[in-house]
Amino acid sequence: MTVWEAIAVVIAGVFAGGINTVVGSGTLVTFPVLLAVGYPPVVANVSNSLGLVPGSLSGAWGYREELKGQKSRVARLLPASILGGIVGAILLVTLPAKAFQAIVPVLIVIALVLVVIQPWLNRKLAHRRGDGDGGVLLWVGVFAAGVYGGYFGAAQGVLVMGIMGVLVNEHLQRMNALKNLLTAFVNLVAGVLFIFIADVAWLAVLLLAVGSVVGGQIGAKVGRRLPPAVLRGVIVVVGVAAIVQLVMKS
Repeated sequence: MTVWEAIAVVIAGVFAGGINTVVGSGTLVTFPVLLAVGYPPVVANVSNSLGLVPGSLSGAWGYREELKGQKSRVARLLPASILGGIVGAILLVTLPAKAFQAIVPVLIVIALVLVVIQPWLNRKLAHRRGDGDGGVLLWVGVFAAGVYGGYFGAAQGVLVMGIMGVLVNEHLQRMNALKNLLTAFVNLVAGVLFIFIADVAWLAVLLLAVGSVVGGQIGAKVGRRLPPAVLRGVIVVVGVAAIVQLVMKS
């Protein structure tokens, strides 16, 4: 990796840390960058998941005020996220690399659609939010989102927000705080597993970690003031770039 490539990875980490905190699609920025600097798709995905863990935790810490009063909800849903992350990580390293290369373009398309429709989804959810606390359906939904996050992770946060928005009667910012915590632990448990069972590009992990920690704090403090349309536009552009790169490599 050249110096300029290393700088690009750090900048991508900053951007991803910020948008993971605010929107939840940072992988669609960092994954294409890692592909562009020459990492194979599975190694790029593993290293990306591990490198973004500090940024996810940083963003969750930045939203700690909105987590107050949600202790019972965290205690109930965190095991679902952790178990889902473990299952997703195991699927990533046990399925053939060719399967990942074939599946991920489809997952990126789904993630991009979710990112684009998120404003519409939020408006709908504001009127259709459930009266209770989600019950078994919420637990299963968070588990499924964790499996997705452990396997790839792009727009995992959007999925979690959508699931909670349908099933839970809660303010969006408080749900976003809970989303940040749950996705942080999915990335954490998947990342810890990857250390022992997968090939990790440690330089990429370090560069992403440094960038994502800074980005997580930026996202928690000022990210909510940035124009969401600008963030979504950048995410769509880099997501399409990732699809093109994966198709060309296959």
